[in-house]
Amino acid sequence: MKRTPGMGRLEPAIFHTFNTVFMVALVIVTLYPFLNTIVVSLNAGNDTIRGGIYLWPRQWTLQNYKAVFASGTIYNAFWISVARTVLSTVLNIFLTTMLSYTLSRREYIFRKPITVIFVLTMYFSAGLIPGYFLIKDLHLLNSFWVYIFPSMISAFNMIVIRTYIGTIPESLVESAKIDGAGDFKIFMKIIFPLCTPVLATIALFVAVGAWNSWFDAFLYTSSKQDLSTLQYELMKLLSSSMNSNNNPNVAAGVGMTQDSAISLVTPLSIRAAVTVVAAVPILVVYPFMQKYFVVGLNVGSVKE
Repeated sequence: MKRTPGMGRLEPAIFHTFNTVFMVALVIVTLYPFLNTIVVSLNAGNDTIRGGIYLWPRQWTLQNYKAVFASGTIYNAFWISVARTVLSTVLNIFLTTMLSYTLSRREYIFRKPITVIFVLTMYFSAGLIPGYFLIKDLHLLNSFWVYIFPSMISAFNMIVIRTYIGTIPESLVESAKIDGAGDFKIFMKIIFPLCTPVLATIALFVAVGAWNSWFDAFLYTSSKQDLSTLQYELMKLLSSSMNSNNNPNVAAGVGMTQDSAISLVTPLSIRAAVTVVAAVPILVVYPFMQKYFVVGLNVGSVKE
């Protein structure tokens, strides 16, 4: 069937129109939940439970954020979370990359059995109670290092980084050895810098996991307030808010003056404020790592 010249000009226009509409719809679907969460966090709690809050607050208030930051412990918890995230990310990246380089060397005779051992840890776990007793026997209970030591090596990250190292030309390593460089110098001067894209991707995953973690604080350091993390403090705040507002009359603002009703916080409004407070630090870091993140995700997609 012969195509008319008009159809040839019309098809690109149809495609670009459909592509633009689709991408705009995708952006709206992606951004709306977060924008709505910000709006709910800036709206009066008793007004939020009425519903109908979409992209603009109906009753502006900062009471939800005041309730989040009212506790003095949240500032210390913030710095504990920052220290935990930074140390966990740096140590995990460095040690996992070093392990990955070692297991990528074909002359290392134990690389296959050690790799199998690490892979098995991804499928089998001792469980919560044996893990607790292990931490206790290691004298890590109520210690800051309980946040760091268990996360220093990741089997999944090791596999990803080792695969990326396999794409680095072997001639670079051989040339360095001819010049007299040892394995550690080769790792620090050649392998580690060349792994920047995949390491940035892994670092983002590790940092987000460390920042959002609260269950280990609940298990291992709950009796020591000065080691509490930000996520654990926010979880306790949300839990206490839900318990204190389980009365439907209080939640609806029945019998209150207008000022006290506006200052009322509800589990929904607190949850929105907590979500924003917890997400902002990661959102600030992400733009600086985005270019490496995109490259890292495409590792191995093109094979020469």
